[in-house]
Amino acid sequence: MQTWSSVDEQNKDYENAIKYYSEALELNPSNAIYYSNRSLAYLRTECYGYALADATKALEIDKNYIKGYYRRATSNMALGKFKAALKDYETVVRVRPNDKDAKMKYQECNKIVKQKAFERAIASDEIKKSVVDSLDIENMTIEDDYVGPKLEDGNVTVKFMEEMMEWFKDQKKLHRKCAYQILVQVKDLLAKLPSLVEITLKETEKITICGDTHGQFYDLLNIFKLNGLPSESNPYLFNGDFVDRGSFSVEVILTLFGFKLLYPNDFHLLRGNHETDNMNQMYGFEGEVKAKYTAQMFQLFSEVFQWLPLAQCINNKVLIMHGGLFSEDGITLDDLRKIERNRQPPDSGPMCDLLWSDPQPQSGRSISKRGVSCQFGPDVTERFLEQNKLDYIVRSHEVKAEGYEVTHSGKCVTVFSAPNYCDQMGNKGAYIHLRGADLKPEFHQFTAVVQQLHANRPLGYQRPLLVQTNI
Repeated sequence: MQTWSSVDEQNKDYENAIKYYSEALELNPSNAIYYSNRSLAYLRTECYGYALADATKALEIDKNYIKGYYRRATSNMALGKFKAALKDYETVVRVRPNDKDAKMKYQECNKIVKQKAFERAIASDEIKKSVVDSLDIENMTIEDDYVGPKLEDGNVTVKFMEEMMEWFKDQKKLHRKCAYQILVQVKDLLAKLPSLVEITLKETEKITICGDTHGQFYDLLNIFKLNGLPSESNPYLFNGDFVDRGSFSVEVILTLFGFKLLYPNDFHLLRGNHETDNMNQMYGFEGEVKAKYTAQMFQLFSEVFQWLPLAQCINNKVLIMHGGLFSEDGITLDDLRKIERNRQPPDSGPMCDLLWSDPQPQSGRSISKRGVSCQFGPDVTERFLEQNKLDYIVRSHEVKAEGYEVTHSGKCVTVFSAPNYCDQMGNKGAYIHLRGADLKPEFHQFTAVVQQLHANRPLGYQRPLLVQTNI
C-alpha cells in the first residue's frame, strides 16, 4: 500500500496523496492517522469541507489525537468559523504548551474572535457611510519626488495604463491619490451595472475569457503579451478571484480596474468568492493593502467589490459565473437579474452558489468539498440550460492541471488563469476565445512566468493561521 511518505512531496502531489489515503482507509477505516493525513492533503487542495470532515472523523476514532485538533482548527479557520477553530487551538495549546507555532495560531485566532465580537457590538442599523464621504481626494498632494504615472485631468488613458503596468513591473507603488481616484470612479461605474450583465457579440467579433488571476501580476502581463492589450477591438472578461494568495494583488486589481475605466463596454469583471471580506482577511489582500496603503483604502476596495456583477450572458447562449450552478432547481436568468448584490455574500442561496459551487461527475447534488454551497452534476446542468435556453456555462474557481477542463458533455467549461498557482501547483494557465459566429470555446494555454523581480514570497500577506506545519 502506497502512502504519503512514498508520494513525491517535492512535486506536491496532493491528489495522489488523497487517492492513496482513501485506498488505505478502505482497508483500515478506523485509522485516525490516515484520516488526519488525508485532511492535510485536502487542506492543501483547498477542499476545506472535506478536510474538516476528515479531521472530525480522526477525532471520533481517537479523541486524544492532537494533530486531529490542529487540522480541524485549520479547516474551520479557512471556512471562517473562528470560534470553533479557537476551541481546538485551545486544546492543542493545553496539551502542547511549549509549541510556539500552536501558541501563535491560538493567539491570532483569539484576536480575530475578539475583533469580530467588537465589530458586532458597535454595529448599528444606520446606513453605513461610504469611505468616499470621508475622502478629500482633490486636496491630496502628490509629492515632488513622485515620478510615477498620474491620471490625466483625473482620467485613465492608454498612456497612463502602459506607464502604470511598467511602474508595477518594477515593484513600485502607485501614488495613493491615483489609487483612490481609480477606486472612486470604478465604484461609480460598477454600481450602474446590473447583477447579470448581458452582451452581444457580432459574427466577426471575439472576446477573451480569463479565470482566476490571484495576485499573479507577472502572469497577468503575460496574458496581455500573448493575447494583446485590452481595447475596443480586443475585449476581455475576467471571471473573479483577482486578489488573495499572490503577493501582487494590489497591482493586479488596479490594472484591471484601470482597464475597466478605459474600456467600460469592452472590459468586463465578475465577482469571485475572494472578492469578499472574510476571504481577504484570511488570504492576504487585506494585509497587502494595509502594508502598501492604509486600512481605509481596504475598506474602499471592499465597497467596490460589492458592486461587481455576479454573472454575464453572451448572445443569450453562454452564461459565465465564477463558481457555478445552484443548490436547487428552477433558478432562472430573471432570478439572477433580481439579486441585490451590494453586500457580503450570504451563506446560502443563488448569490452564494454563483460564487462558490463546483461541478461533479455524478448526477444530482452533493455536499461541497469546500464546506460552502454545493456540488452539481451533469443532470443539474442539463436542466438549468434547458430551462433558460442556454448552450453551456463557463466558470472558474478551481485549479486545473491544463488550465481548463470541459465536463458535463461539453456543457460545463472551467478556465483558470493563474499558472503554477501559489508557486507550487505546477498547473498551466489558460484563457478562452469565444467568437460571435459559433460561440465555440477555443482554449489557449500558457505557463508561469519565471520573473527575476518576482522575489516576494507568494502568500506573503496571508494569515499565518493557514500556513501548514508538520504538527
